[in-house]
Amino acid sequence: MTTTTDSRRGAPGSTGKVRPGAGTGKGAGPRRRDRLSVQNLPGWMFSSPFLVLFLTFMAVPIVATLVMSFTDFGLANVRDPFSTEFTGLENYTRLFEDERFLTALFNTGYFVVLGVPLTVGAGLVAAVLLNSGVGRLRTFFRVGFYAPVVTSIVAVAVVWRFVLDPADGLISGLAAEVGLTSPDFLGSKALAMPSLIVMAVWRNMGTAMVLFLAGLQGIPTEVREAARLDGASMWQEFRSVTVPLLRPTMLYVSVMTTIGFLNVFEEPFVMTEGGPDNSTLTVSLDMYREGFDFFHMGYASAMAYVLFTVILAITLLQLRLLKDKTR
Repeated sequence: MTTTTDSRRGAPGSTGKVRPGAGTGKGAGPRRRDRLSVQNLPGWMFSSPFLVLFLTFMAVPIVATLVMSFTDFGLANVRDPFSTEFTGLENYTRLFEDERFLTALFNTGYFVVLGVPLTVGAGLVAAVLLNSGVGRLRTFFRVGFYAPVVTSIVAVAVVWRFVLDPADGLISGLAAEVGLTSPDFLGSKALAMPSLIVMAVWRNMGTAMVLFLAGLQGIPTEVREAARLDGASMWQEFRSVTVPLLRPTMLYVSVMTTIGFLNVFEEPFVMTEGGPDNSTLTVSLDMYREGFDFFHMGYASAMAYVLFTVILAITLLQLRLLKDKTR
C-alpha cells in the first residue's frame, strides 16, 4: 500500500503549520518594502510642508552660517560673493582678543548666573503657594503671573522704563514721598544689569511657575501623606519628597531658562542699547551689531557658533547634574 503525503501539510509527523514568510520567495523583501513605502506616503505628504520650511529657513542657514564663520564675508561681498576669502580660524582667534566681545561674554554670564536661579526659585515658590492655597483665586494668580510671558517685550520695556525713570518714574515718585532720591537705574554701570535681571525674572517666572505647578499636581498625594504619617515637617516633606520628585521638571525648566537667558537680546536692546559703557552689552546684541550695523557677517557668524558651543556645554552639564536619579 502506498502512502502519499499532501505537500501542503508538510512531512509526516509535522504539525502542518507553515512558518511566517515561508514559501514567499525571493521577492518577499522588496514587496514588503513597497507596502511600507505606500503606507508611509501620507505621513511624508503631511510632513513635507514643515520639512521644506525647516530645510529652507533653518537647516540651510545653519550650514551657511557655519561656512561663513570661516570667511571674511561682509558688505563688500554681497554683490560679489565669489570675492569672499577663506580665513580659517582667524575670526575665532580674533574673538578672544576682542575686548568688547569678552565684555559681552562676561555680561551674558553675569545675567545667567543671577537670573536663572532667581527665575527658577521664584517660579517654584509661586507654584508651591498656588498649589497649597488661595482657593478660588488660584486662576486669577495664574493669569497674573503668566501675563508678562505673553506680553510684547516692547510693551514690557516701556512700562519698566517708566518705573525706573529717575525723574518721573514710579520708584522716583515713591522715593520723593519719603524724602529720598531715586538712583538712575538704567544710567548707572553698577545698577543697569541688575535692573535688567529683575525685569527678566519678573517676565519669565510665569513659565517656570506653570511648569512647576503641573509637576506638583502630578505628585501622588499618597506619597505626601506617608511622609506626614512618618512625622515629617513641611520643610522635610518639601526637601525630601517634593524636590526629588520635581527633578525632571526642574531639569527642563533650568535648561530652557538657561538657553533663553544665554540668548538674551530684547531686554538690553530695547532698554539700554547695551549701555552705559557696554555694561549691559550681551553676546547676542554684540552679534547683531557686528552683523547688521557693521556688516561683518563672517565675524558675527563666528560669534554665533561660540555662543552655540557655550549653550551646548552648559546644557550637557545641567543634564548630568540634574538628571533623574530615581530611575
